[in-house]
Amino acid sequence: DHADDEVERIGKSGRKGWQPAYRDAVMMKIAYAYGLRFNELRHLQLVDFARNPHAREFGRFGVCKVRYGKSKRSSPYKPRSVLTVWRWTPPILEDWLANGRGEPDTLDLFPSERGGLVGEPALLRRLRRYCDELGLSDGLDLHSFRRSYATHLLEAGWDPRFVQDQMGHEYASTTGIYQFVGDEFRRSTLRSALDRTVNEALARTTKDGTP
Repeated sequence: DHADDEVERIGKSGRKGWQPAYRDAVMMKIAYAYGLRFNELRHLQLVDFARNPHAREFGRFGVCKVRYGKSKRSSPYKPRSVLTVWRWTPPILEDWLANGRGEPDTLDLFPSERGGLVGEPALLRRLRRYCDELGLSDGLDLHSFRRSYATHLLEAGWDPRFVQDQMGHEYASTTGIYQFVGDEFRRSTLRSALDRTVNEALARTTKDGTP
């Protein structure tokens, strides 16, 4: 995708900035892969991933343990475990650990160039630059990955309660805010409803013996 192309361009040019560009590309993908808020994302550490005995195909990246989940005001952070659902997620993390992160003196999954946590403004600037280059809406932000995650799970047929748990919402109504269902899903849902209505009408007609 565009972020990967940028990493490749910087690498081939020999310019500085390859590692931060690669890190930011992976951060955007992982934000979407687990439906994470930015603060949850930047606090991830190497120890926050574990195997899921019910989904062994994901290897050591079967579960993402979020330690900095959003909480009510004046309350401690609310941790949660987010199950891996996309098959492409583990290879991205494996490649980042093997070829991008290096071996800094920290457990942080995405350390900054200075060894601290990545700041939101820097990652947001890169995202908005990519959006400008691709002609995408300037209204997109880092939270858009989280919204897209919920929408795509629902479109794929995942149970709304599962999505609610993955997102870390206490109430189903909160999850509903993120359910911006795509046009194709709406069309397919409408088509199914119309077909079902027609079939039911035909069945009643046949049963009544009416031509």
